[in-house]
Amino acid sequence: MRKVFLQSLGCSKNTVDSERLMAQAAANGTIFTNMPDDAEIILINTCGFIQDAKEESISEILAAIDKKQLGKVQELYVMGCLPELYRKELREEMPEVDGFFGTRELPEVLAAIGALYRETLFDSRILLTPPHYAYLKISEGCNRQCSFCSIPKIRGRYRSQPPAQLLREASLLKKSGVRELNLIAQDISVYGCDLEGKNLLNDLVLRLADMEFSRIRLLYAYPLNFPMEVIDTMRKRENICNYLDIPLQHINDRILRSMNRGVDRAGTFRLLEEIRRRNPDIRLRTTMIAGYPGESRKEFEELLRFVEEIRFDRLGCFPYCHEEHSPAWQLEDDVSGEEKQDRVAELMELQEAVSQEKNQEFEGKEIMVLVDQVEQNMAFGRTEYDAPEVDNECILETGGFEVRPGMFCLARIKDSNPYDLEGKVIGVG
Repeated sequence: MRKVFLQSLGCSKNTVDSERLMAQAAANGTIFTNMPDDAEIILINTCGFIQDAKEESISEILAAIDKKQLGKVQELYVMGCLPELYRKELREEMPEVDGFFGTRELPEVLAAIGALYRETLFDSRILLTPPHYAYLKISEGCNRQCSFCSIPKIRGRYRSQPPAQLLREASLLKKSGVRELNLIAQDISVYGCDLEGKNLLNDLVLRLADMEFSRIRLLYAYPLNFPMEVIDTMRKRENICNYLDIPLQHINDRILRSMNRGVDRAGTFRLLEEIRRRNPDIRLRTTMIAGYPGESRKEFEELLRFVEEIRFDRLGCFPYCHEEHSPAWQLEDDVSGEEKQDRVAELMELQEAVSQEKNQEFEGKEIMVLVDQVEQNMAFGRTEYDAPEVDNECILETGGFEVRPGMFCLARIKDSNPYDLEGKVIGVG
């Protein structure tokens, strides 16, 4: 009956790992607390994808070491992406940590905190998200060799989770009250190809839709080999969100070749045109990288024109991060940090204008919103076009209706800005 404080850093895929660990440990009698000072053990699930994430992880480990040295906690363990990359260095620099574990050592982590791994509990999770939405991780690892990315080294080769297992996990989530299911993977585009030699994503999405979740959302589609029948299914099935997160990273042919993306400018345009032709109501989210090694001003301006022409509904942009465990480490990181930030700001300023215009289209319309949070007479939620944590928010006056988190409500939109819709609840369901 030891008390553990688990700190989960990084992406939603890390969140799922932490949720599985908690379910396994709780079945062994482990008690989790939200207060680190109340715990005997601190366990940190780290992120090591880019420099900022590494620095955050290191900062949290150092803070936990301070607590251990002051006698506030007895043991400290670190797991996840950072030890997968730097276990030897971490052991040398942080001897106060009682153990470091990589991304594929769940049984060893459990043993360290006094619990046993049970295969029969693999589908079980204790949610760290609000109870009305959850993530379903449909695969692990990645076979792509994008030059800027260290995920294959961190997570290993692509491994699809068997459909039967995912359906069991989804069923448990549905019974627990989850209404919105967000499918995630480093690459959903090739789900199932390693299991049966054919793509199983559309079949999985159909079977999940039959389970009558209110919303199913697809995140992180690679632009090469995406099964287009999924777009048709999205259009036909009411509970599959008209939304796709498809990180493109760039549009210039030379940079795409250097990034080893496997798709060129013309192929990217064809893909986006076909997606929108098959489903005119779809909203597309993408991610771009600015300041990749050798990126000239002319090549960056090509990216600006692309974003202006395509008019993505949601877009994020990151400055290129020179990662020693990625293939691009051998290239010269020749765009200055200041120039990278300037290019990110310029691209996001362009996108802000696009987002403002797209959000204005909602003004005066009625739309269904899933409520995430309620504060006094204000509700905060999301449309089907907005993923948790990263996309727009609907800020609504409750208008006398009894509104609770996890509830769907009909809202009339009165105003907007590039990041939010504002309106009033006119009905609940």
